[in-house]
Amino acid sequence: MKKYEGIDYSFKPQDYWIDKDVLQAILRNVKGAERRKMIKAYYEAGNFQELEESFSKVSLSEEERSRLGSIHPMFMGGEYLPDYARDETEIARIELKSVMADVVSIRARLDDDTIHYSVVDEHGGKFTLETEYGFEPFSIADLIRFIDGTDLDSGWGGGLALTFNNANAEAQDREDLLYFTTVSSDIYTDLEKHYDQVFLEWAREEEEVLEN
Repeated sequence: MKKYEGIDYSFKPQDYWIDKDVLQAILRNVKGAERRKMIKAYYEAGNFQELEESFSKVSLSEEERSRLGSIHPMFMGGEYLPDYARDETEIARIELKSVMADVVSIRARLDDDTIHYSVVDEHGGKFTLETEYGFEPFSIADLIRFIDGTDLDSGWGGGLALTFNNANAEAQDREDLLYFTTVSSDIYTDLEKHYDQVFLEWAREEEEVLEN
């Protein structure tokens, strides 16, 4: 695993189920990608109380999803993720700039003293995990190894972060796919910064091949 400057790869949360601030508590397990962005925008502007109550729900009803989808298909992103099991929470997510703004959710579930990890998407995809359980939260380095070592069984290699870029690279230039995939976490705030560098280097690989 390559490390980049300005990132504390040793960071490890005390607990996945303790919110560090009010915003994290509000966002916890909210599925929809666009709803999450709206919640953040309203909260940071001091107008959260003006946001329609349904927008901050963990899951929407079929009627509410249809209403959002009628505005634009991108509003469906994340809304069809599986419901959370008891004592399960999202620790990171992968968002795609696909037509339906698909989301992959990385989750942790507490069972006695054991943390069980899982990865789910909106299409019933099957994933081969780098590890299935542990006894304490990941450090950011551990989480990156988990993401890079976990594959979508019908995917295109490269781990969870790069598999979707690889899938589109035959039809599009890598530079055009630079922002296709976003890897982020409300718990590991440097995770997105790390993968921004990963995607940049992935795009540059094509440039180097063309130059040679």
